Amino acid sequence: MTDANEARNRLLNGWQLSKMYTFEVAARHESFALAAEELSLSPSAVSHRINLLEEELGIQLFVRSHRKVELTQEGKRVYWTLKSSLDTLNQEILDIKNQALSGTLTVYSRPSIAQCWLVPMLGDFTRRYPSISLTVLTGNDYVNMQRTGIDLALYFDDTPANHLSQHFLMDEEILPVCSPAYAREHQLVKNPHNLSHCTLLHDRQAWSNDSGTDEWQSWAQHFAVNMPSSSGIGFDRSDLAIIAAINDVGVAMGRKRLVQKRLEKGELIAPFGEKTLKCHQHYYISTLPGRQWPKIDAFISWLRERAR
Repeated sequence: MTDANEARNRLLNGWQLSKMYTFEVAARHESFALAAEELSLSPSAVSHRINLLEEELGIQLFVRSHRKVELTQEGKRVYWTLKSSLDTLNQEILDIKNQALSGTLTVYSRPSIAQCWLVPMLGDFTRRYPSISLTVLTGNDYVNMQRTGIDLALYFDDTPANHLSQHFLMDEEILPVCSPAYAREHQLVKNPHNLSHCTLLHDRQAWSNDSGTDEWQSWAQHFAVNMPSSSGIGFDRSDLAIIAAINDVGVAMGRKRLVQKRLEKGELIAPFGEKTLKCHQHYYISTLPGRQWPKIDAFISWLRERAR
């Protein structure tokens, strides 16, 4: 039983790296014979290396038949991870050789930040750094940056993950917003107490997986305003609450950074003037520790410039 546990928990070490290269070539060709030809080895030598690697890792990587070899499900997972790591390493070597701001850059962001703030100004970044190829992914979860290949993540929260490097970006304030028509219908201008008769719109994942009506509760408590008995309508994105407000559905709790342009265009109004509440949370950028690549530093510097 002890031997079985040891095999199950055995991890890759430096001695197995040469065998992993043999595995990569064999998996790519799905043939020991073709791998042998590329590596200038005999097919039996390739087979021997793979057998040793499987034994040392405690994982069967290939299913062998008389005429061909095929990757097992576990083998496919190992091959995908190895290939991704090699691609990342090769890109890093190219970047080091070129010492230029070039290559791919993958950015992860909360959806509302991406739609309302980041994406509209990306044209400026691409004009400045035309050799950097950007990919923008969105989601409400905290992602495993190492596993997903994400270079930096843009979050809104007050408790950053302590295993990542954190870079402060900007503070935020919240204030109620609605359409001019909704404000007239419910006589809201300078009358916050009329909120008790309104539909409240809010982001249920403002800074955690279920922040509920926390934004509204914090604001109402600070300004001593009574809330409606109904919890209103919740969304998993702040920008959806804003779209609902523009379409006369109710009053949204807006993040000032994300609604400023809507206010300037007159699509929304702040019926209670400057009754804004500074958030405990802030926007910050997360990166993997020690990953000080020129292209990542350039993107962070650009974000901070635009946040002023």
